[in-house]
Amino acid sequence: MADSHYDVAVIGGGPGGYAAAFQAADLGLRTVVIEQDPQLGGVCLLRGCIPSKALLHAARLITEAEEAQAWGITFDKPKLDLEALRRRMQTIVGKLTKGVQTLAASRKVEVIHARASFKNATTLSLSGAGGQRDLPFAHAILATGSRPAIPASLKLDDPRVMDSTGALELPDVPARLLVIGGGYIGLEMGTVYQALGSEVTVVEALPHLLNGADPDLVRPLQLRMQRRFKAIRLNTKVEKLDAGKDGISVTSTGPDGSTTELFDRVLVAVGRKPNTEQLGLEQTKIALSHKGFIQVDKQMRTAEQTIFAIGDVVGEPMLAHKASHEGLVAARVIAGQQAAFDATIPAVIFTDPEIAWCGLTEEAAKTTGQHVTIARFPWAASGRATTLGRNDGLTKLVLDAESGRVLGVGICGAGAGELIAEGVLAIEMGAMAEDVAASIHPHPTLSETVMEAAETFHGQATHLFTSKTSKR
Repeated sequence: MADSHYDVAVIGGGPGGYAAAFQAADLGLRTVVIEQDPQLGGVCLLRGCIPSKALLHAARLITEAEEAQAWGITFDKPKLDLEALRRRMQTIVGKLTKGVQTLAASRKVEVIHARASFKNATTLSLSGAGGQRDLPFAHAILATGSRPAIPASLKLDDPRVMDSTGALELPDVPARLLVIGGGYIGLEMGTVYQALGSEVTVVEALPHLLNGADPDLVRPLQLRMQRRFKAIRLNTKVEKLDAGKDGISVTSTGPDGSTTELFDRVLVAVGRKPNTEQLGLEQTKIALSHKGFIQVDKQMRTAEQTIFAIGDVVGEPMLAHKASHEGLVAARVIAGQQAAFDATIPAVIFTDPEIAWCGLTEEAAKTTGQHVTIARFPWAASGRATTLGRNDGLTKLVLDAESGRVLGVGICGAGAGELIAEGVLAIEMGAMAEDVAASIHPHPTLSETVMEAAETFHGQATHLFTSKTSKR
């Protein structure tokens, strides 16, 4: 097939890449996916979203068994079989990977496992087990994703210092684990390891956890983590890591000065960087931002008219569902359809409790000076949350102060990731607070908290009394 010409060549088989390829094939374009990994699925399926959520489910089972004592139900202390847990995780990943491969075959999308780089704007050079060859294309979609970023000061040639990929391999359950970084990856993996038995300490250089999320949504999570983790240290920077026989010696500087502590393992979770190296971008007109991301327009087209880029390589937010949607846009544009990326992107932190938001945040509104009203409904007033023993949640709407149009939705609580889709729909449909309030939600459910938050815009929620002076 060395001389074959493809309408679309997708470089990268992750959730952005295979979504783009499948859409292109559905639109009648001859499509090929080039993926250097032996399996399709990308970081999300193989080393990210899916395995981490599998481990978080296991962690939740353990904590639910502990919390059952409040209901008069007592279980024996869980016995952890790490090898069985790894096998279960691998089974889940294998099942989903096979599903993606089956979908590719059903759509007649060719898959080539090789490394790709650009020779020019219409030709790729492929290298792999089958040797080296050229592959001509009419259009290409770059979907090469990202990888963990580890600052030089935190690099240590020792297996006890892990990135997110290493942590997901679950090498063991360390007695003492340090998590460097208070973002979603660090907090999710800290949740897993704490439930499995580790004493977890989180260090964050910024003054708060989860930069970008509204503080009132983070607060219930932080309070719970302060009870379960050994420590959460904000405004603290790790200066040095040293490997020793008894562990990793960590020197950090915070509000109380410099300290040195010993940990059995260290997880470095301070961000990710785009995979743009060794792609031959210099053979094209593709431009990078000062942070190294590929620059694209709303149609996901790069400065090279034949080449598109999607997903983590084009910048934040680095989310699988954002990459998938961008892939659909790119494929539709290549097929000649009118399409552009202009969508509400939800974010979910799969901790316990979960945090999810979409659209305009309260903090962003303060920064821009946009005149908004914040409608909150605390889960302490939710019947369903009470039956679950999870009154620690909060649902909030960011509404245009004059019209009541829904501009943003934020939720902290059990199952927030499942509830946020209603907020996405409300924003996309241009819904008003009155529309949400007038939509009958089933009782008793957590979804009612969205309806009752909306009710407070025009008056009082049934299960919450608020003074008018409390509204903004």
